[in-house]
Amino acid sequence: MAEGAKEQPEAGLSAIPSLDVARYMGTWYEIAKYPNRFQKKCATDTRADYSLDEDGDVRVVNRCKLPNGETAEAVGAARQVGTATSATLKVRFAPSWLSFLPMVWGDYWVIDIDEGYQLVAVSEPTREYLWILSRTPKVDPPAYDALLQRLLRKGFDLGKLEISRQGD
Repeated sequence: MAEGAKEQPEAGLSAIPSLDVARYMGTWYEIAKYPNRFQKKCATDTRADYSLDEDGDVRVVNRCKLPNGETAEAVGAARQVGTATSATLKVRFAPSWLSFLPMVWGDYWVIDIDEGYQLVAVSEPTREYLWILSRTPKVDPPAYDALLQRLLRKGFDLGKLEISRQGD
């Protein structure tokens, strides 16, 4: 590449080639995100807890602290699209009786994850949403910086990232 040339982002966004869903289960702390309407009231301590249901679907429980100190909780479900190792999922937080409607399911793509399943980036095809999650409330700065560089190459605007507050 010529000196001073900017690396061009990948045209289409894709999920990682393979996800071990059982290994992905557990608690993930939000490190950063693109601001979005459904988390506007969250002030601190945002996290997601994932567990497998008997039917193989994923139970999703998102929690955060509101400015008044109360905890807000949203319970949803996720399911893989495609094979048993697909990193492309659909998630819904609407009541289960509405699950037959395609519009209640949103894209949840694991687009980057480290080998140890400790740091992950989640988005969807249009790059409108982005979450960086970690198994711990604080993340190793070199690992975080390396992830940011990979996200930049994938076409994400890092200026839109909002750093999340944990454990204040």
